[in-house]
Amino acid sequence: MKSFIFGKSSQNIPIPAYQWSNSGAHVLILAGVHGDEVEGVIAAHGLTEAFLTAYAYKLRMTLVPMFNIDGVLKNTRQNGNGVDLNRNLPTQDWTSDIANPRYYPGPSANSESENQALTQFIEKEKPRIIYSLHSWLPLLNINGKCHREAEVIQKHTGYKISEDIGYPTPGCLGTFCGLERDIPTLTYEIERGLPAEAILKTHVPALLEALKVTEKLA
Repeated sequence: MKSFIFGKSSQNIPIPAYQWSNSGAHVLILAGVHGDEVEGVIAAHGLTEAFLTAYAYKLRMTLVPMFNIDGVLKNTRQNGNGVDLNRNLPTQDWTSDIANPRYYPGPSANSESENQALTQFIEKEKPRIIYSLHSWLPLLNINGKCHREAEVIQKHTGYKISEDIGYPTPGCLGTFCGLERDIPTLTYEIERGLPAEAILKTHVPALLEALKVTEKLA
């Protein structure tokens, strides 16, 4: 395992990232895109422990457990500039229109340093698949060809699989990667408010099994 700085936050705080293996298909795992969705952050740290204990995948794995580190530290959805990072990516449907300040997309597409680091990473590394760990209503939102990974997670969790999260999400990662760049993106919405023990017991093993599917398909 090696650690590195993925980028800097809007408040110039380093965003830590970890990588396992230098060979195989590249998998990117993001958590903490919304800083108040602690469930995904817990799952990411559970994955870190599992990978440090024993890493046997023939995959190049990059894990960013607190992508929106400003928001994680302040327990806010948005980053330090008050921007929803999952509405700020430079998608074809990005819009400055806003109905709720909670989803503020920023002054322009890709205006935020966190997303600038992410888009540069994606363009350079072209990951095979992206797992984005969030929390909301139990849901596996798939964009692109990641249905088989979602099915494995569903067996562990009973979560619904859907290509539509149910409301407009301009400037989101699923559109930027899954629909516009043919990089399958699985947005894993862990049940909001789930205790850490349950996340580590159920959702971390589910992700570990899904990664085995990614390995077979790569």
